[in-house]
Amino acid sequence: QVELVESGGGEVQTGGSLRLSCVASRSISTFTRMGWYRQAPGKQREMVADFFSTQTMYADSVKGRFTLSSDDDNRTVYLQMNNLTPEDTAVYYCRVRRAGDDYWGQGTQVTVSA
Repeated sequence: QVELVESGGGEVQTGGSLRLSCVASRSISTFTRMGWYRQAPGKQREMVADFFSTQTMYADSVKGRFTLSSDDDNRTVYLQMNNLTPEDTAVYYCRVRRAGDDYWGQGTQVTVSA
């Protein structure tokens, strides 16, 4: 079992930045996959950034603006988000895979105002 706790969401203006954090209850070195997803009102949940094997994939809409990183010492996965736009408004979820099972955090709200 893995517990994930996200934080760092909030409200910012267009062009602003936020850094989301996802603290895991287990060492992130045991995860075979980790990433961030988001769900906007009335829309399906979509992948934002996903690390698998040695590569990180990003949604086209966030390439060049968002960066996924991790810190094993603090068991934390980060999502640095720059140059935010209202289209980035959503609940952001951390997801990891360990031993074939997927685990999700509770989500953190990001709101970008025009």
